[in-house]
Amino acid sequence: MPQPENTPAEPRFSAESPHHSDLTLRVNGTLYDVPALDHRTALIDLLREHFGLTGTKKGCDHGQCGACTVLVGGRRVNSCLVLAVTCQDAEVTTVEGLADGERLHPLQEAFLAHDAYQCGYCTPGQLCSALGLLAEAEAGHPSLVTPPGRPPGPVPLDDAEIRERLSGNLCRCGAYPHLVRAVAEVAR
Repeated sequence: MPQPENTPAEPRFSAESPHHSDLTLRVNGTLYDVPALDHRTALIDLLREHFGLTGTKKGCDHGQCGACTVLVGGRRVNSCLVLAVTCQDAEVTTVEGLADGERLHPLQEAFLAHDAYQCGYCTPGQLCSALGLLAEAEAGHPSLVTPPGRPPGPVPLDDAEIRERLSGNLCRCGAYPHLVRAVAEVAR
């Protein structure tokens, strides 16, 4: 049956659709309830398009550049590869959640002090990745360059460790030495 003019068409999927779910998650300390979210929605699109948190950047959309890195449950993820529905009840931290009001996070201060932001496009992902790598090293998670047989406990973050742990984040400006210095300063 044709729709009368000026009458909106029924949505293709309804809330009862098997392709939609209600989602609850906490982003930067704020609880969000998302009704009938399409299962195909990537976390980056939920953050940017639904919540207006545009600090997380869309780079390659294939998980190769790291511009979209956020923390989910304290762990680094490429938000372009994560379906938002898999984040039910999760705590998500984006670059907008790093500062404490007007007070910058120590990583943000170090990035500024060491000119580690250059054009700034990759900076949100670099900051979230750096925060994640600090937590991983503190928890004793080894990287590819961590010596085998190392005693349990926090992994010391020398330049090689920092470079390896940031290797999933590309910087088109080539600010890598600045990034390493900034992260090293905070790691101390």
